[in-house]
Amino acid sequence: MPISRAVVLTESGDQLINRLCKHWAHKLEVEQSEAQGRIQFENGSCLLQAEEDKLHVAVEALDEEGLDQLEGVVANHLERMAGKESLDIIWEN
Repeated sequence: MPISRAVVLTESGDQLINRLCKHWAHKLEVEQSEAQGRIQFENGSCLLQAEEDKLHVAVEALDEEGLDQLEGVVANHLERMAGKESLDIIWEN
């Protein structure tokens, strides 16, 4: 299964994880702890881990097409949840 990772510089990692997990908990299987979140999508999963000044994001999908789709969905939602904070999300496979 293909995997992409991104390290996003932010001091709001915990808050972003909390917002994303709450947002998706209504539709998807979500696991959340203090500085970590996991979201299970139909075609893959997303793991989020916050540190003091960064957010580690990893997405895994069944195939490359699904990976591209999940990268877009997760990045879009992170940017929306960040509000006025500008995030630089660069995926690496």
